[in-house]
Amino acid sequence: MSTEQTSATSGPTPVEAFKQNILAKLKYAVGKDPRNAYSHDWFEAVALAARDHLVDNWEETEAQVDRKQHKRVYYLSLEFLIGRLLVDCLSNLGLLETARAALAELDVDLETIRQVEPDAALGNGGLGRLAACFMESMATLGLAAHGYGIRYEHGLFKQVVSDGWQQEHTETWLDFGNPWEFERPEVSYNIGFGGSVRTEDDGGEMPRLTWEPNETLRAIAYDTPVVGWRGSSVNTLRLWRARAMEDLQLERFNAGDHFGAVADVVRAESISRVLYPADSTEAGQELRLRQEYFFVSASLQDLLHRHMAAHGDIRSLPDKAAIQLNDTHPAIAVAELMRQLVDVYRIDWNEAWGMTVATLSYTNHTLLPEALESWPVSLMERLLPRHMQIIYLINAYHIDSLRAQDIHDFDLLRSVSLIEEDHGRRVRMGNLAFLGSHSINGVSALHTDLMRETVFRDLHRLYPQRISNKTNGVTFRRWLYQVNPLLTGSLVDALGENLLDAPEERLRDLEPHADKAGFRKQFAAHRQHSKRALASLVQERLGIHLDTEAIFDVQVKRIHEYKRQLLNLLHTVALYQAIRNEPTTDWVPRVKIFAGKAAASYHQAKLIIKLANDIARTINADPTVRGLLKVVFIPNYNVSLAEVIIPAADLSEQISTAGLEASGTSNMKFALNGALTIGTLDGANVEMSQLIGAEHMFIFGMTAAQVEQRKRAGELDMSAVVAGSERLAGALEAVRRGVFSPDDPQRYEALVEQLVRDDRFMVCADFDAYWHAQRRVDAAWQKPAQWWKSAVLNTARAGWFSSDRTIGEYAVDIWKVPTNRD
Repeated sequence: MSTEQTSATSGPTPVEAFKQNILAKLKYAVGKDPRNAYSHDWFEAVALAARDHLVDNWEETEAQVDRKQHKRVYYLSLEFLIGRLLVDCLSNLGLLETARAALAELDVDLETIRQVEPDAALGNGGLGRLAACFMESMATLGLAAHGYGIRYEHGLFKQVVSDGWQQEHTETWLDFGNPWEFERPEVSYNIGFGGSVRTEDDGGEMPRLTWEPNETLRAIAYDTPVVGWRGSSVNTLRLWRARAMEDLQLERFNAGDHFGAVADVVRAESISRVLYPADSTEAGQELRLRQEYFFVSASLQDLLHRHMAAHGDIRSLPDKAAIQLNDTHPAIAVAELMRQLVDVYRIDWNEAWGMTVATLSYTNHTLLPEALESWPVSLMERLLPRHMQIIYLINAYHIDSLRAQDIHDFDLLRSVSLIEEDHGRRVRMGNLAFLGSHSINGVSALHTDLMRETVFRDLHRLYPQRISNKTNGVTFRRWLYQVNPLLTGSLVDALGENLLDAPEERLRDLEPHADKAGFRKQFAAHRQHSKRALASLVQERLGIHLDTEAIFDVQVKRIHEYKRQLLNLLHTVALYQAIRNEPTTDWVPRVKIFAGKAAASYHQAKLIIKLANDIARTINADPTVRGLLKVVFIPNYNVSLAEVIIPAADLSEQISTAGLEASGTSNMKFALNGALTIGTLDGANVEMSQLIGAEHMFIFGMTAAQVEQRKRAGELDMSAVVAGSERLAGALEAVRRGVFSPDDPQRYEALVEQLVRDDRFMVCADFDAYWHAQRRVDAAWQKPAQWWKSAVLNTARAGWFSSDRTIGEYAVDIWKVPTNRD
C-alpha cells in the first residue's frame, strides 16, 4: 500500500534526505543530540520533518484558491477529535515507509515514537471525530476549507477509574508543546461580553446601534495543516486561544494585589481551558455560552476579513463562502453574522438577513431536546445584549411574516418562536440555527425523517425544502489503512493498488472473495493479530488476561442511558448466571469489552461505569465461569485506544434505543474492519442493514415507531415484562441485592427500580429480544465459514460509508462547490 516517492537520478535517496532532515530538526529545533535524545525528542523531530513537507503544499493550496477565486467552506465545530497526527500525516504524504526506514537507520523504532504523541484532547466523541474525518476528506477532495474551533489547553478530562468510579483528571496534552501547529499572534480579534447598546439616529431608516462591551478579550489563532490523501491539498484547522487584553495589571501588582493583578487573565483564559465545563451550575452555563460565542465571533471576524481582502465586496459573501454549523453549539453565528453585517458593514436588515440565510447551513446531530441547547434570556441579555436584541428582532419579523401569510395558530407560533416561554424564558438555539440557515441536514436517513417529525416538525411544515439528509461517513485512510495495515495489504493484493484511491467504489469487488476459504482464513488471521495486540494492551493496563480465541464483544462509546450500556451489562449478568447454572450448555467463550467517558455531572452514567467495573471484578474472579466469560472496562477511551480496539472486535454493539441515535460512526468503523453488528434499527444501522444485508448483522428490538408508540401510551412500567422473563428478573435481582456490590448492597437499588418502573430507554422492554440475538451470535460463531463470510461482506459493502462520499454530497447539494472528483 506504499505511495513512496521515488528517488532522483542524483543526490540523496528519499530515505537519506528524510533522515538528514530528522537529524537537523533534532539538533536545531529540539536542541538534542541523538546520543541523549528521548523518544519524545525523536517524535518531535520526525513531526517537524514531516511538517516541512506540508508547508509547500499548504502555501500552494492557498495560492491556488486565491488565483482561482474559489468559494471557501468554513466548518465551525466546538470539537475536533483529531487524535494523533504523525502516522496520519506521513501516510497521506506517502512518506510512511520512508520515515520508518530513515528511523531504522538511526536505530529508532517508528512504532515506539508514535506512541509518545499525545491525543489532542479537543473532542468528546462522535461529533468531534466526525469533524476531524470531514476535514481530512475536504482536503482529499480538493475543497478550499477552513475548520474553526477552540484550542483547549486541557480539553476533555482524562478519565481515571479508581475503585470502579470515574474520576476526572486534567488532560495535559500540551505539556510538551504541539509540533503540528503554527501560532499566529498577528491574527488576533477582540471579543466582547456584557455592557450595553447605544442608539444613534444617523438619518437612516433604522437607528444605528453600537454595542459597547464592558469586557473585552483577544482570540489568538493557532493553525494546524490538514493534508489530504497523497498530499493532494492541504487545508487549515484554525483554533482560537483566549487571552486577556493585558497579561498583567502592573499597577495592582506593584500595590501588592498580586492575585487581583492577574484576575482578568484567569477569567479570559478559562474560555479556552477545558472542553465542556460542567453546566450543572449557573457559572458553568455562562462559561459554555462564553466559549461558544468566543470561537464563533473570532471565526466570523476572520473569515469576513479574508473575504474582504480577496473580494472587496461584503455583498458577495454568499457566493464566495459557505459556513457549516456543526450541531447547535455554533448557532449564535446567526445573530453574530447579522450583527457584523448590520452594525459593522452597515447592510440593510432585510438584505443582511438574506445574506445570512444564504451563507449559513446547519447540521443537527441529536433528537434529544436537552442537547439542542437553550439559554436563559436573562443570561443572554447580560452576556450578549446586542445579540439578544437581534434575536428578538429576528423572531418578531418571523412571526410577523407568518401572520402575513394568514397563519395565526397560537400553538404553532409558540412552537416555532425563538423564545421558549413555558419553563422560564429561554432562547432556543436549535430554532435559531434552523431559521438562520438555508439548509438543515440530518446525519442518517432515519434521523432526518424523525427530525422532520419531532424536534423541527412545525418549522419543517413552514419550510419544507430546507431539511435534507447527509448520512455520516468515516475516513478510510485512518480507520482502515492506518489502524489495520495487514487487512489493507490483503485488500490491495486482492483488488489492486487503486483500491486505496477509490475504496467507496472498489470495495464492492471484494464480494466474490467472501466465498474463498483461503481469503476468509487470511481475514481471520488478521483479526487474531489485532486481538493479540488488544489483549496485550489490556494485560499491560489492567492486568487481565484475555482469551483471543473468544468472541471479542465490544461496546465503546460515550456513556449515556440511551446508548444502553445497561442492556449490555444486564446481558452480561444473565450470561454469567446461565454459565453457572447451565453447565451442560455449549457456551461460546466471550470477552465483553467496554470503554467510554461519562459527562462530569452525569451521575447515572457514572453509576453505570461503576456497575460495569463491579460486574467485571466479580465475574473475572469467579472460577466457576471456567474462562468462558471475561469483562473489562478500559479507562480513558480516546482515538488512539479506538485504533487498537476496532480492528480487534468480532462483535460491534450498536444497541441504542431506536430513534435516539442520530447516526453513529463507530458502527461504520467496526463494519469496515469486518466486525459483525448486533444492533437496533437506529441511526445509520438502518442504512447498514440495507447495504450490508440484515442477514450479515444481528438486528433486534423495537423500531423507532414502536418505541414512540409505547412512550405515548405511557407503557413504561416493566413490572409485567420482568415477571415474564426469568433471565431478566434474575439479572435485575442480582444487581438489586448487591451480588456485585457487597461493600454497598444498596448501591444499585434505585437504578434497578427506575428500570422496572420507568423504562424510558426500553432496556427491560428489549432485553429478551437482545438475549435471543446474542444466542444467534453464538450460533453463527460456531460456524466459522458463515461468520467469516459475513465478516468479509461487511468490509466489502461498507464502502458507501466513506466521509468522502458524505463531503461530496455536502459540496454539491449544500455548499455548491466542485470537488476534484467532479
